[in-house]
Amino acid sequence: MNENFDAFDISPVPPPGPDAVAPPLYRGIYGMPLFVTLPTPDLAASVDFWTRGLGFFELFGIPGQMVHLRRWAFQDVLLVVGETTSTTPNARVSFACVLDQVDPLISTLRALGAAPEVRDTPWNTRDVEVITPENARIVFTAARVFDPTTVEGRNLQAVGIGRDDNGSHA
Repeated sequence: MNENFDAFDISPVPPPGPDAVAPPLYRGIYGMPLFVTLPTPDLAASVDFWTRGLGFFELFGIPGQMVHLRRWAFQDVLLVVGETTSTTPNARVSFACVLDQVDPLISTLRALGAAPEVRDTPWNTRDVEVITPENARIVFTAARVFDPTTVEGRNLQAVGIGRDDNGSHA
């Protein structure tokens, strides 16, 4: 018996595939099951970077104190006025995206003067990583098309992904 099940119907992240389409920005109000809080000494610069560079929008804010940003459902970030305590990024947060968002994201970040790093992972994603003005390490991760003949495909199959009878993980 496999206790893992296909639950894409409760997630804003589309199933991986060549035709995966990003969901729209989500403006609804809900109890947030998880969110990131990042202190920033320059709230306006941080909001600008997150909205223009990373595709978030301002859901609401308390002037001079806090801005609640969002992208897809359950991708919430609170920027709060405060000092960063380290020159080394002290947080790493990953956000799902789809493959056709990767190249535009890289272009936008470079246009803002950021230096995104791009890599393909052994777990079959393409990741774009950037350091934000708050000194957080942000990763946008897009599932690549599952191909059981690749090294990544064989690795995933070895741990039970892409080989179940109903194909829910393929």
